[in-house]
Amino acid sequence: MPRDALRPAQPRASFQLAGGADSRLAAEGPLTFANARIACALGLLQLAGAGAGAGAGAAFEIDCGALSPCDSAGLAVLLEWLGSAKRAGRRLRYVRLPPELRALAHISEVEELLTRGV
Repeated sequence: MPRDALRPAQPRASFQLAGGADSRLAAEGPLTFANARIACALGLLQLAGAGAGAGAGAAFEIDCGALSPCDSAGLAVLLEWLGSAKRAGRRLRYVRLPPELRALAHISEVEELLTRGV
């Protein structure tokens, strides 16, 4: 048996959503069924915190270029964040969506919504 077969698998990087002072956030890591619930809650908290003091109409941008892997649960998270922003009267859009996420959005007929934002 090869030695590598006995080594435990390296833990995958966890999902992170880092914010800046200028209402730009960067999403990084996996956004899948395994962590969608936690990632969604983290994003909602981060967006609410970033929006503290910002009135209706405040604009936010999330860079998704470092998301990988992504699945349909990840797509649902991004849609939930859009809905939350819209309900709060804020604008949100995504930039640098990974190809796998774009493909899911395309077949789900929400690609335009993700790229245009609310």
